[in-house]
Amino acid sequence: MARSKLMSIDEALELIIDGDEIAIGGMSFHRNPMALAIAIAKSNKRDLKLIDREPGLAFDLLTISGRVKSVRAAMVSFEYYGTAPGFRRAVESGEVEFIEDACEGIMAGLRAGAYGIPFMPSAIALESDLVRINVNRGLWKIGKNPFNESEELVFVKAIRPDVALIHAHRADERGNVELMGPKYEDILKIQASRKVIISVEEVVPTEYFRRNPEKLTIPGFLVTAVVHAPRGAWPTSMYGLYQADYDVISKYVNLVKSGYGINEVLKVFSNG
Repeated sequence: MARSKLMSIDEALELIIDGDEIAIGGMSFHRNPMALAIAIAKSNKRDLKLIDREPGLAFDLLTISGRVKSVRAAMVSFEYYGTAPGFRRAVESGEVEFIEDACEGIMAGLRAGAYGIPFMPSAIALESDLVRINVNRGLWKIGKNPFNESEELVFVKAIRPDVALIHAHRADERGNVELMGPKYEDILKIQASRKVIISVEEVVPTEYFRRNPEKLTIPGFLVTAVVHAPRGAWPTSMYGLYQADYDVISKYVNLVKSGYGINEVLKVFSNG
């Protein structure tokens, strides 16, 4: 019989090593792995590197946690709240290094990582200053289209995060997962990452997926750990279960903008 992948949050966090690059699931205020992010913020992890295309609340919280060394992202915003406040504060203070990317750059890198190839061509505009910047960083290269040598393209180096943190609806002890609603880039993050920690609203028997194979979104062989975390996306939304709690999100934004530290900020999540 296959070994159970069920773990407590503390056990799952042992899979994260200081200096790891971490991809975080969800987007904006929707289906963020908040229970996992809060646990990391309270931990003694160090020098983590975050990567995402359009990150959300969990990503922003971690940038002010003291656990993060750098962030690589394309668009770090809080919808109508403006620029994500934790990200802005951490980068402007020099606490966290910002590696600016483009949406297509992140997507191309994740696709390459997911497909197991070293790079992915992209239609990123060559006129962008980001091309020069990221070529100098060693993340992108300019090369000729092998089918039309008069055309140059950006080639994005594969993104292979050390860990992906994803919140989902259901999983069994073998790591088989049901993820409902919008998937964002989460499937690519799972396929590209070396380890995958899934927190879930509900743990189901293994028979669940045998009886309902159409509900299987992520096969267990891609998953390293499953953490039972009911309401583990709160205060972000969970498709079909609960809406985003904008009262709590507003309190978070105001505290961060007012300069409060991580211990005070974490108190807004204490009633979830």
